[in-house]
Amino acid sequence: MTRPLQLGILGSGRGSNFVAVAQALARGEINATIRLVASDIEGAHILEEARLRQLPVYSCRRGAFKTKLEPEIESDLALALKNAGAELLVLAGYMRVLKAPLLEAFPGRILNIHPSLLPAFPGLKAWEQALHAGVRETGCTVHWVDATVDGGPVIDQARVPILPGDNPQSLHHRIQETEHKLLPSVLARLGNGTLPLPAVE
Repeated sequence: MTRPLQLGILGSGRGSNFVAVAQALARGEINATIRLVASDIEGAHILEEARLRQLPVYSCRRGAFKTKLEPEIESDLALALKNAGAELLVLAGYMRVLKAPLLEAFPGRILNIHPSLLPAFPGLKAWEQALHAGVRETGCTVHWVDATVDGGPVIDQARVPILPGDNPQSLHHRIQETEHKLLPSVLARLGNGTLPLPAVE
């Protein structure tokens, strides 16, 4: 048996992808331990979901920017994750652009789930971007995180057709349902060694 993944989970909102991962863990489908659930927003529902599961939580102090954390705040977050024993970070609806403190603390060990088939439709509200573009399908992507926004090597993707009559809400809902399967699947494969972690220099 391979050593369990030591996970840190970062999220900014409801935490539905975190819940999907926690439920898969409870079913014994992922060889991992959640060391810390953290959020950049003090009242984020993901923290309440973590508390319900008696998991340790951390919330960042309020910063001045919406799209990123100040370096000192992100440094504190990185330290909290390290001190908790996290070795692999999972961005589960985390809405900030990662900067040097986290990227350097966890090089090659941060993954994200994004609601499109990257490289198509990076950035915010990717499902609305897909609808406006008139494409026939979109989906979701789990990828390794680097310094580029929604960049980094793709790990796996799942496709979601765009149906006649879809609106942003209906399409987003179906993409999220697919995310809730794809992210635990990727973590399960990382945990059992069938999907290798990238080499870190």
